[in-house]
Amino acid sequence: MPEAILSYMPDSLQRILRPVWPALAEQLEEIRVRENRPLELRLSGGSRFVAPGGVLTGRPNEAYMPTRSDCAAVLELLTNHSAYSYEEELRLGYITIPGGHRVGLAGRAVLEGGRVRLQRDVGSYNFRIARQVVGVAKPFVPSLLDIGAATLHHTLIVSPPQHGKTTFARDLARIVSAGEWPPGAWGNGPAASRPGLKVGVVDERSELAACVQGAPRFDLGPRTDVLDGCPKAEGMMMLIRSMSPEVLVADELGRPEDAAAVREAIHAGIRVAATAHGNDLDDVRRRPALRELLGEGAFRRIVTLRRKPGEPLQGAVWDEQGRRLFATSGWAGGLSAGAGYRPAAATAQNGDERKGASAR
Repeated sequence: MPEAILSYMPDSLQRILRPVWPALAEQLEEIRVRENRPLELRLSGGSRFVAPGGVLTGRPNEAYMPTRSDCAAVLELLTNHSAYSYEEELRLGYITIPGGHRVGLAGRAVLEGGRVRLQRDVGSYNFRIARQVVGVAKPFVPSLLDIGAATLHHTLIVSPPQHGKTTFARDLARIVSAGEWPPGAWGNGPAASRPGLKVGVVDERSELAACVQGAPRFDLGPRTDVLDGCPKAEGMMMLIRSMSPEVLVADELGRPEDAAAVREAIHAGIRVAATAHGNDLDDVRRRPALRELLGEGAFRRIVTLRRKPGEPLQGAVWDEQGRRLFATSGWAGGLSAGAGYRPAAATAQNGDERKGASAR
């Protein structure tokens, strides 16, 4: 277990968790700490509880029950003994710790003017383990390239929570920045050895790059600039003005201001790769801001992802008309881009993109 995670737990929890780590290093996805409820580990192959002696069990009644003192100590460690300085994180319900690991929080909401101001009496913690999986996006890349424009298509990456979209977006940024194009991706002419592109990453939740004091801890490629901890909409505009990216990458679109920033990037000639929560595009279209972007034809490629316990990431690539262009060998989904997807209109930028994509 990464020391970065253990260091945010009191000794009472560390003593129980350390013995089980060697056997679970590659499987562990979440550590669930709940006051007076079983200490749970979520693994790639299922779920187990941890008994007081540091032994795995499938029976919740045999598990260690974290105390109120344990949970209070976790919050003290997460906030560096200053909960006041983490009010925004407590309002949003998560704290990101070094290494890109996100810790979800659930407790008693404190309201102000009818809106959540922060949380107190936190009794549930979800330590989500962040890992870089190099190469996970590589099989998908040929279907995402706009050959005529020598860049990436505007791409929306869709999956339910914890099904790999952030991992995919991170690897896609790395591939595009490093120029790790699959053989023959650009043909066999002079462009076959095309260099990587300038990539700008807006990492609002510090999960894509896992920055520590402004420096990424994950490999996002040699031509990537990261704006850490900044709201996506504002961050995209800041990067456009300051770093002249050719491709912008952002995680978890959803708000109206996010959609407006995507439009601005498209109009500026910058390609966008972003993620969104959803089982498929029918889910995504239920969110007004994303429904408008899809209706405008903002995204020319949609990647849908699924991950089953203990199996490699599976997925497919669809074009803006809902036609499947690529699927992994284990993909068993139907038209998961959403049946009958037809954009209502297309921006002038995307009209130019269609001309350049005739060689795809």
